[in-house]
Formats: sequence, C-alpha cells, structure tokens
Amino acid sequence: MLFGTRISLGIGFVSVLISLLVGILLGSIGGFFGGITDKIVMWFITVVWAIPSIMLVIAISLALQSKGVWVSFIAVGLTTWVEVARVVRGQIMSIKEKLFIESARALGLGNRRIIMNHILPNLIGPIVVIASSNFASAILMEAGLSFLGLGVQPPMPSWGIMINEGFHNIGSKDSLHLILVPSLAISLMVLAFNVLGNGLRDASDPRTIVK
Repeated sequence: MLFGTRISLGIGFVSVLISLLVGILLGSIGGFFGGITDKIVMWFITVVWAIPSIMLVIAISLALQSKGVWVSFIAVGLTTWVEVARVVRGQIMSIKEKLFIESARALGLGNRRIIMNHILPNLIGPIVVIASSNFASAILMEAGLSFLGLGVQPPMPSWGIMINEGFHNIGSKDSLHLILVPSLAISLMVLAFNVLGNGLRDASDPRTIVK
C-alpha cells in the first residue's frame, strides 16, 4: 500500500506538470492573440474535449506500443491539459483588456514579456485550483489503467493492480482486503485533493472576506 501511494502521487505530480505546460502554452497563445490563432486552438481543444478521457488515455497507451509507469505519466498528462487551457484562455481574454496591459504595450514591451511578467502571475490562483483537481483525476485514471492492465505493470505495486488481483480472486480469503483497502485509499486520496482544491479556491479569491 505504501509503495502504491508513491506510484499514485508520482503519476499525479508528473501528469499535472505535463498538463500545466501544455495547457498554459496553448491557452496563452489562443487567449492572447485571438483571431484565427484562437480558432485553431479552440478547435483542437474541442476535439480533445469531445473524446472521453479514459478512452483517450487508452488510445495514447496503445499508440505508444508500450506499458509501464512512464507511459502512464505521458498518457494521463496529455488528457488533463484541456481544462487548464480553457481556464487560462478565458482568464487571459479578460486580463488582456485591463489598463495595466495597455500600459505595458504603450511602453513597448513584447508579447512574450507581457504574458510571462504581467498576465500569468495573475493566474496563479485559478491554475493552482485546477491543478489540484487534475491531480485527483490523474490518480483515478492511473488506477483505472492499472486495473485494465494498460498502466503500471507488475511487479511494481499499484492500487489499480491490487484491486484487479482482488477482483480475479473473489471468493478467496484474500479478495476482500485486496479490493476494499486500495479502493478506500483511492477514495480518500481523491477526496483530499478535491478538498484541497476547494480550500485553495477560497484562499486565492480576492473577493473572500476574512472575518
């Protein structure tokens, strides 16, 4: 169970890092430049959004023609970036009309400097919140992939593999704890990160008044 926790947290961290890199890049490009660039980015986001996440993860795993922990990192990370891109795009479209952005343009600052130094720092709150939510989603996806045999492979421990072993040994004395304990661990982990996301959302909201 402890080694399985390490795998789940590792996959969650790396996949969230990948999703942030891809999502912030595409969301920033589409939201800041607008026009045809935004239409192309939104078309790509819509196509990926229309595909069920678990099906997309399975397709990426099969396309890479490999199984294991690194395939899980990449597959899960490349399916959770859409939410990040949509949030970043919407926030940038609102922020880029602010007066301090107009002032930066009047001073002759380049687009890259405006995005990196003046826009993205104002998105830390929403990005942190959605990252915590994606962390929980990544843990669920990893467990599902391992359960189906497309993620982490034995002898490396995984909560999904434990549940799969318990499922195939239903009726034996080992089946109950192999199903119940990892399932409880997954539920508590996902709940913890969802609660963390709600707390970060409230803490980063400037409209929240602390009494």
